[in-house]
Amino acid sequence: MMDGLPLPRRYAAIAALCLGTALIIIDGGVANIALPTIARDLRIDQSSAVTVVTVYQLMLVMLLLPFAGLGERIGLKRMYQIGQMVFTVATLLCFFAKSLPFLLIVRAAQAMGAAAALSVSSALIRSTYPAKQLGSGLGINSAIVSAGAALAPSLGGFILGVAPWPWVFASAVPFAIGSLILGRALPDTPPGNTPFDVFGGVMCAAMFGLIIGGLETAVHGDSPVVSAAIVLSGILVGVYFVRREAKETDPILPIDLLERPVLRLSVIGAYTAFIASMTLIISMPFRLTSEFGFTAPEMGLLMAPWPLTNIIVAPLSGWLSSRIPAGALGGIGMAISIVALLLIADMPAHPTHFDVIWRMALCGGGFGTFLPPNARLIIGSAPRERAAAAGGLVSTTRLLGQTTGATLVAALLALGIGGGATPPLVAAGLAFIAGLCSLARLRPSIRMPQTEEAADVQPASQVR
Repeated sequence: MMDGLPLPRRYAAIAALCLGTALIIIDGGVANIALPTIARDLRIDQSSAVTVVTVYQLMLVMLLLPFAGLGERIGLKRMYQIGQMVFTVATLLCFFAKSLPFLLIVRAAQAMGAAAALSVSSALIRSTYPAKQLGSGLGINSAIVSAGAALAPSLGGFILGVAPWPWVFASAVPFAIGSLILGRALPDTPPGNTPFDVFGGVMCAAMFGLIIGGLETAVHGDSPVVSAAIVLSGILVGVYFVRREAKETDPILPIDLLERPVLRLSVIGAYTAFIASMTLIISMPFRLTSEFGFTAPEMGLLMAPWPLTNIIVAPLSGWLSSRIPAGALGGIGMAISIVALLLIADMPAHPTHFDVIWRMALCGGGFGTFLPPNARLIIGSAPRERAAAAGGLVSTTRLLGQTTGATLVAALLALGIGGGATPPLVAAGLAFIAGLCSLARLRPSIRMPQTEEAADVQPASQVR
């Protein structure tokens, strides 16, 4: 089997994947900037406008794993390009949105396209790069994510200054078109020969939708009983679904991968790390404005070092992951993040810009050191035929962690402790758990045997 795509086709495939990643991240970020304008133009209250963002995130979480399973059946390249086309068409429909219900339907369609592309993107990265360069490829992908997150607010603000709000969503269309054109160079993976489990896909989406939707209503709604009933329904669906999936040879929920201790630890570590990072990122603006008195323009400047540092650190960490065990890199990254989070919690009473900037840069660098090697271990250690499931697991873990972090901050704010030192302290505790999970992977009894692909290009000591 060929180890990665030949040059120069590999460069075109990398460009297609980078553009596809950028459009998903930018589209998810620019919507936040447009919410006040959408509320005004559609004559709805601001709390209703927030559903434009939440419906997108919820659909992504619900569909990533089912679409990863579908991609394994119809072919990864085909699934990726179908997602890009659906996203482009749905985005154009934003120009016809004159009411909130129609806009929510369009946003759900956008999320469907984004989920289809995102669910198989990591598996395509694995097939694009040689095995020894997989860490670098995932590091570059992480850098694109950080760059898109940093660019989205500025891009959205600029577009709103010169054009109506539908153009904010259209800003991602050129990325989709470029990705479709270059997508012919993507690796041609053969479709699977087993039928897609439609009922299992529906159960998976229902499980995540009910649990996350119920938690969201618990924080923002008025009826704890209804919220609890929704969450309980999701848990019951999940129990039945997990038992059913345990009997499948190619389960949609990759229980077969999670049975491996090293992958299970990696997923738990990633989940707690994403909760920690989102807890700080969402809570920090409240603290900067209410406790320290910084203005909105200053707040954007002070938050920027996190993604900007990631742009530099993530590719370097990915490159190092081919040479240093992921468990060690992850432990180092989380140790850096814990120190930074404690320093953020212990901010001076009247901090200068520099006091905040270097702490945020240090924290972002720590998470940037942890995440690419962690993703490389999950994706690179899975059997090649289960690469899409492993990639879907990585993306689902990221979104679940971010959603859980956002819900946690909302709960802390409701308790009156979300705008001070408590969120970074909570984040430090979560980062400590992620660090322990990473270091535990260094134990010989935890290390997973090499995959056939990795064995040809690197020593066993590096696959851990």
